[in-house]
Amino acid sequence: MTGSTIAQAIPIAISPILTRIYSPEDYGLVALYMSIATIASITATGRYEMAIMLPKKDTDAVNVLLLSVYISLFISILSLIIIFIFNQEITNFLGNQEVSLWLYLVPVSVLLTGIYQSIRYWSNRKKYFTNLAKNSVIMTGTGSSLNLGFGFLGFGGGGLISAGLLSQVIGIFFLGKMTWTKDKKLLSLQNKIKMIALMKRHRKLPLFNLPNAIIDTFRISGISILIAKFFTVGNLGQYSLAWRMVVTPASLIGNSLSQVFFQKLSSSNKVDLYELIIKFMMKASIIAFPMYLGIYFFAEDIFTFIFGQNWVIAGKIASALAPWLFFNFISSPLSPIFIILNKQEIMLAFSIFYMLVPISILSLFQDYNFISVIEMISIAMSVLLVILILFIIYITYILKKVAN
Repeated sequence: MTGSTIAQAIPIAISPILTRIYSPEDYGLVALYMSIATIASITATGRYEMAIMLPKKDTDAVNVLLLSVYISLFISILSLIIIFIFNQEITNFLGNQEVSLWLYLVPVSVLLTGIYQSIRYWSNRKKYFTNLAKNSVIMTGTGSSLNLGFGFLGFGGGGLISAGLLSQVIGIFFLGKMTWTKDKKLLSLQNKIKMIALMKRHRKLPLFNLPNAIIDTFRISGISILIAKFFTVGNLGQYSLAWRMVVTPASLIGNSLSQVFFQKLSSSNKVDLYELIIKFMMKASIIAFPMYLGIYFFAEDIFTFIFGQNWVIAGKIASALAPWLFFNFISSPLSPIFIILNKQEIMLAFSIFYMLVPISILSLFQDYNFISVIEMISIAMSVLLVILILFIIYITYILKKVAN
């Protein structure tokens, strides 16, 4: 928690400087690059990195770790071939010629992400929490320093992309070095036959978990891609800053709440779920409502004051996003209820619809004012989340009635 807080605080603290040396178009280029890199990276390990936590024996877990790294290398090479062949087609689809050259770095992002996630899960398994905390601070500290340096040297959006990749390299180096020092003998126990057996044993991760992750990634990245395509890369830069500044601090609180609440839900009787959910919603609303109310009314003035006059649109976007993010704050910790009730197919169906709605609005209303379209998306997503919340309340209420 401490490591995550410091790691997230560093880039937020220097943002007022970065927004004065980088333009909205620079941020838009990075967001466009990251939208493609994120879609490719979500498949990097086939989700096998999550299986590193599962085996009882470290010898099995280390083979899952190595399997994840090998899959990352394969996906990275495959993405390089795809980008080499279809670079111009992808560039034309994105509607931004400047991103064309940077697309060749996407395979690097895929490989680095896959390796980092694999080592991170291994460190989590081994309870190297101090290493993880230190590494998070090293990565964000390095990335922030490079962002400032490249910015003052006039590298533009390419500087932000390069800083991100270099910070990942440094993060992998330090975390890998710390892990290798402690687990050198274990990490050398590679067994190809065992690796194949473990790949088969945990095949449900790429079959069922990966599609859900891809859907969520397509929603987030799809919004960015369509904003750049139907509006301007500058608008995307404004949206990117607004989203990051509003979501990042809240997600730190929300993730902590989610973890604690998930533990409570999973250890409770089904008859008690209804009361737990109602109580949680009331407490979460007390925390979130003043925060998002302030964003709704004052975001434009706050963004202009902190980030400069060039970012007034980002303030308007943050204000428009406030209702959606409020209901997201309330609903996100409730979603594990479908895992507990073994109804994951409901959440998968909702995720598909939750992805299609914002993408459809951007496609259908591309001729409208950009802020108006963001407001439409925010309202529509808020309605969807309200429906989800009411449905969760309903099914837990029925469980309580049936039990009584």
